Amino acid sequence: MWTAMTTLPEQPGDRSAEAPLLLTTDAPRTLSFGDQAAFWANLGVSLIGFTGAFYVLQPAGHPQLPVVAAVLATAVGTVLGTAMVAAAGAVGARTGAPAMANFRGLFGTRLSYLPTIANIVQCVGWGVFELTVIAGGVAALSHDRLPRVAVIVGAGVLCTAMAIWPLNVLHILRKYVTVAVVVAMGYFTIRLLGRPWPASAGTSWGGFFPGVDTALAVAVSFVPLAADYTRHARGARAATGATMLGYSVAQTWCYLLGIVALLQAGGDPDRIFDTFLGVAGGWLFFAVLVLRESDQSFANVYSTAMSLQNLLPRVDRRILAAGVGVVATVLALGVHDFTGFSNFLLLIGSVFVPLCAVLVVDYFLGRGRRGWDLSETAPARPLLLVPWALGFAVYQVLNPGSVDWWARLWVRVQDLLGVHPGWWSSASLYSFLIAAVATALLARFEGSRREPERVR
Repeated sequence: MWTAMTTLPEQPGDRSAEAPLLLTTDAPRTLSFGDQAAFWANLGVSLIGFTGAFYVLQPAGHPQLPVVAAVLATAVGTVLGTAMVAAAGAVGARTGAPAMANFRGLFGTRLSYLPTIANIVQCVGWGVFELTVIAGGVAALSHDRLPRVAVIVGAGVLCTAMAIWPLNVLHILRKYVTVAVVVAMGYFTIRLLGRPWPASAGTSWGGFFPGVDTALAVAVSFVPLAADYTRHARGARAATGATMLGYSVAQTWCYLLGIVALLQAGGDPDRIFDTFLGVAGGWLFFAVLVLRESDQSFANVYSTAMSLQNLLPRVDRRILAAGVGVVATVLALGVHDFTGFSNFLLLIGSVFVPLCAVLVVDYFLGRGRRGWDLSETAPARPLLLVPWALGFAVYQVLNPGSVDWWARLWVRVQDLLGVHPGWWSSASLYSFLIAAVATALLARFEGSRREPERVR
């Protein structure tokens, strides 16, 4: 049972061990570099990534990007976002605590409930969306011959079962699923790149940074999940390297294929699956990617359960995972419209980009160097909410999104400040920078004060 942060030894554990049932139980260190790289690579490839490439290729409010610009925006946004994920994961690998429990050290136990609730909402939303994407993929494969209800229920049961045995699932992903995914992606790459590309007129680099932000937002959505898995890593360095390698390569590759498929589908994201199915033997390799999509939903179900354990530390995670799986499945059965998906991604970025900066800076440069209190009685640190709020505000000023009433509010703030975003502005990067600098200043202020003796 952990009460205060200590850097745990980098050593392998029993590979047959599973994740602990209670929050207060130490995590087994069973995941090798290969296990983690395979896990993050699988998360980086998704059917959502293929369709999400539309928002990089055609950023909201901007002309379509040239192909070179879209690919570069994807690579830059993915690497930057993955670096944030890896940094957050490194904290979990060192403390051995899950993601939301680490925020006890940052904000105090009670205030850690703020990011915890935000993460629960995010994970459930992603879980629901993933189930609907699986249903859409199966519909494309079967030409709508299979009942949507049966597909969603089946996928929900599978993902829930995976969330109950998470470490065993990660070992299986490395041995079997990742190989199949690489083969499928390689096949589609050869086939799609061998086809002629239609010419695109009226393209512009003006939306480059909004395109970067979109790719970054997808990656950074895993920031509040990372430590749930890296806490089981054999070492922090291996966890960081595996995250960077696995996810950044996979998402860039996935979005590259999505961009090519979109161009061949005339820019219509609703026809993108038809592009993959239109190649010889495409149905077989596409089926691999549809089946692989279940690990995305599994990750969200499991991390929702881990977030709930920060609120309910003595409840068995298997019970929580089962409950979350049922809720996500029921919601997926009633949801049919995801037209606001791009706004959802931007909202995630505006919350978790600055939060990641505060977490990482305080851990490595602030109080974390002397020891975070991760117990149920960790004292509140409300000052750390200030850099988080500043970063959030900067993000909104530079990118208010497309929800009318919310955007109008921040446009007024833009006029008041005399700040009007242009081609140069990146909401994610400036948000992260401002939150990081503000946290570093607070850390220096705290360090200059005499701190009371800590009970360990």
